[in-house]
Amino acid sequence: MSYTIRQQSAQFKMGISDIAQFEEWLADHKDIIGVSFVGRSNVGKSSMINALFGSKTARVSKTPGRTREINIFEFELNLNGKKSDLPPFYLIDLPGYGFAEVSKEMSKNWNELMGAFFAEASESMLLLNLQDARHPDQDVDRQFYDFIKGFARKTVLVFNKIDKLKTQKERAALEKLKPALSKDYKWIRQMYFASAESKKGVPQVEEAIVTHILEELELRKTHEDSDI
Repeated sequence: MSYTIRQQSAQFKMGISDIAQFEEWLADHKDIIGVSFVGRSNVGKSSMINALFGSKTARVSKTPGRTREINIFEFELNLNGKKSDLPPFYLIDLPGYGFAEVSKEMSKNWNELMGAFFAEASESMLLLNLQDARHPDQDVDRQFYDFIKGFARKTVLVFNKIDKLKTQKERAALEKLKPALSKDYKWIRQMYFASAESKKGVPQVEEAIVTHILEELELRKTHEDSDI
């Protein structure tokens, strides 16, 4: 059996920028399964979401860093090319980090929203962190990992824009970085090189998301069976 993300199935549910509203939503959705996307502003997060879930799922902003909302979608899986009978899963698009030109109020709101997400969101939500393959492991990326290190979230790291690396030397330097990142950030499960534009590596990222979902479903089934 082969499961894949059902293209164009992602349905926008809501955008939340108010901390009280978000905490209420989290309390009502304690056991959801899915994937959340986060990355430095202008890293191509929306483009990667569109490459995985279908064009126009996420709005590509002309002014990166301005969107401070958490955007919530539901999506479905296909089984052998046809709609599966599994329930919908969640796609959560988290606001970008590291954008300098925001007010102190917006920065404070980001910290509150993200703090609530990492502290209270379902442990069955995979975190997919995007970094720019041309500028990996920036100060803002390290600051973000310092921010979340106490939460030990299951994380996949995707180096986007791999097609922009023009020389073998640049690719080798990026490959060499992976062991150090694995050592520093032990909660990272896998790392991938990808390009939302060329679609290189996108099937591997999709497979990582689907594998996570199926693992969580199996864990849930095992726990239910053991309680009988």
